[in-house]
Amino acid sequence: MTQQRSLSAPARRARIAALVKSGEVHSQSDLVALLKKSGIEVTQATASRDLEELGALRGRGRDGATIYQLPSDETSGRLISLPAELILSVESSANMAVVRTPPGGAQLLASALDSASSSGHLSSVIGTIAGDDTVLVISRKADGGAGLAKELRGLGTQKKDQLKRKAR
Repeated sequence: MTQQRSLSAPARRARIAALVKSGEVHSQSDLVALLKKSGIEVTQATASRDLEELGALRGRGRDGATIYQLPSDETSGRLISLPAELILSVESSANMAVVRTPPGGAQLLASALDSASSSGHLSSVIGTIAGDDTVLVISRKADGGAGLAKELRGLGTQKKDQLKRKAR
């Protein structure tokens, strides 16, 4: 039997994003069952909210079956806002920045940063390496770590400011 665990919302959404990208999620009940197999207990309502927060849309898979899909970062408009909620802290050294995330959130953040780099939205990033709760972000400049860290901190601050405004 799989042990049930609770995750932070960003970490849970990172797991959901991975499941959606795998093409296995045909319905919200599929998602709830797949998460349960992973040891993550959620209600259908929570799954629905998480899919909406991720911008997941129903579409057709290669075989014609209806599946949930995530829009590309360039078209979703969530390029910067998605990673921001995953950034807990940022430190730098030489050409690197180390970003701490909630448990399970590092891979989603790294993927979003890599996509932003590839599309030119975050041109200072050459690549990332992700663990469970830590992302190593490499700057294109040999001494670009401090500037990169400042830019990444700005992403986290923007999102927190947006959330505060919504709460008022």
